[in-house]
Amino acid sequence: MIIFKLHFFIFKVLILIIIICISSLGNKHTYTDLIKSIPNDFLFNPTLKKEFSNLSLSKNVAEKISKYLLETHTNYIKEDRKEEMTNREIEISDLQMKFFYKTFGDKPKDGWSMYISMHGGGQVEAEYNDQQWENQKTLYSIKEGVYLVPRAPTNTWDLWHQAHIDTFFHHIIQNMIVYLDVDPNKIYIMGYSAGGDGVYQLAPRMADRLAAAAMMAGHPNETSPLGLRNIGFTIHMGENDTPYSRNTVAADWKKQLLSLHKEDPKGYMHHVEIHQGMGHWLEGKDSVAIPWISDFTRNPSPKKVVWKQDDVTRKQFYWLGVKNPQSRSEIIVNMKDQSIVIEKSDVQNLVLFFNDTMLNMDKKVSVEYNGEKLFYGNVERDLKTIATSIKKYADPHMIFYGSLEVRIPIDVRL
Repeated sequence: MIIFKLHFFIFKVLILIIIICISSLGNKHTYTDLIKSIPNDFLFNPTLKKEFSNLSLSKNVAEKISKYLLETHTNYIKEDRKEEMTNREIEISDLQMKFFYKTFGDKPKDGWSMYISMHGGGQVEAEYNDQQWENQKTLYSIKEGVYLVPRAPTNTWDLWHQAHIDTFFHHIIQNMIVYLDVDPNKIYIMGYSAGGDGVYQLAPRMADRLAAAAMMAGHPNETSPLGLRNIGFTIHMGENDTPYSRNTVAADWKKQLLSLHKEDPKGYMHHVEIHQGMGHWLEGKDSVAIPWISDFTRNPSPKKVVWKQDDVTRKQFYWLGVKNPQSRSEIIVNMKDQSIVIEKSDVQNLVLFFNDTMLNMDKKVSVEYNGEKLFYGNVERDLKTIATSIKKYADPHMIFYGSLEVRIPIDVRL
């Protein structure tokens, strides 16, 4: 016990010394000074991140420290996930996801495009889903990029839109960015039949990781298209694909997307094609979806975000965050210059994340809701926010420098 207390005391003294050293540098502290002060396990030590949370950074230092921490995390992923890339199988908790990939064409200077292609199947024997996985490997070809075909971890009707799929896909996107130099702004998802079900559900709730999505011969179940505001979305359906009313639901989504685009002309870019005379099997006619989605590039920090939570919830979507996600809740936020306007929020506490590509963090930021100013002031750049976003995304375009939590008064929100 005495030894433990001594070690704990030494640890606290070390942290105190680091904080004092950095604080003494004042506003003109250098990148080199910071690097020397940050422990090697900073990204993975919550206590350290908390101790550093009040440290304010300049734009120049924030940019350099972000690059350093991203490189640190990239090296960690390269070492820690080497075996799963060799075996082409990822294990998370008690589930496994096998994956196949193949590259096409020449790699562009900004990195490969990547197409995640989900197979059909569902609540059947594993052997049938295995065969569907094999079929998917050769179902499509692409002009350029990584064609990645995962094998669903389960053999259930909802095999592509259970909560663990989001976790696996975030993980595999990180891997492919690090190991294959995939361009984070050129990632697409596509799927056929049950895989199409997955596209319907995953595209709106994972839109901040995607440039576009293609749904073939699937069914959306209860999901909403609202989260698709900032990506391209295409549907390909057989005119006679009547089971589960796939054809009529696709036609209804066409109307919904057209209405959303008319109300918001800069969002909801879509293409819906009902193939005449075709049933569930589209005989390759759906392959035209690939060049259509390929024209889209992700905007990681769109000026307007529409966040509609699904039954599977997330704590962050683009530059918006919530600490206590609520199923089916909706948030709409606009950003113009230094002003943030919350148009709608079904949650009372909202977190806003910022970096210097979105606005000028050296100037004051205003946040308004329903005509009431919730905040007006500076949002400081801090190491904790930078480290958290790097660990969460491992994406150079999704590094945030500072955050702000605003509380919407109940009498105003209602």
